[in-house]
Amino acid sequence: MVVLATKCYVSGDARDRALDSFDSLVRNDVGELEVGWTVDVRDDDFVSVDLSGEDATVAANVLAETWGEITDEFEDGETYVGTLDSWDDDGWVLDAGDGRHVRIGTDELGLGTGSPAQIRDRFGVVQHTPLRFVAGDTPRLADATRDQLYDWTREEGAGRVNVNSATRGQVRATVNRAGHAKDIVTVERLGLLEQSIVCPEGTDPPGLLASIGSYLRSELKCVLTS
Repeated sequence: MVVLATKCYVSGDARDRALDSFDSLVRNDVGELEVGWTVDVRDDDFVSVDLSGEDATVAANVLAETWGEITDEFEDGETYVGTLDSWDDDGWVLDAGDGRHVRIGTDELGLGTGSPAQIRDRFGVVQHTPLRFVAGDTPRLADATRDQLYDWTREEGAGRVNVNSATRGQVRATVNRAGHAKDIVTVERLGLLEQSIVCPEGTDPPGLLASIGSYLRSELKCVLTS
């Protein structure tokens, strides 16, 4: 079994649709291997995949590389993945599974000036987004995650709208329903239920957010390019 660093925190029909979507993603990743799998959700909402067959170990490694893995122990200096759980005046708190919460202090975010809430708003980090961190006495956000967030503010185009509580397919359908299919480049998957809508030049991300917000029971945040 491999426990992946992405959550399924919706319920009812939305949960069923999310898990159906995830099963299809697993099939895309490991369907050509000699492996069977069962997708489940743990009590802490992290998604687990029970694997069987001669390629089970290879499949587990592929999924862990794609989604990040929730591990039992941390080694100082090594990089792991948690999901953004909460934030306060002192920093961001990541859920690392099994009831473990990792606090990344404001100075250890490495994302410039401002309060943790202001930094979250500036980079459009919605709750539950998977983020990499370096373990230690003073955990810090990993360079790869810092680079990713800074790249969002520097890339060509108008910016992004980040969304949680919806699959990539649901976000695409919502954009189409709101009449904005021509106003986006693509929808990038950040996690199972966390997506990033990439906007081209000429699209107003705050306007797109306002237009699709009424269709989604989600947290939405804009990232504007500099």
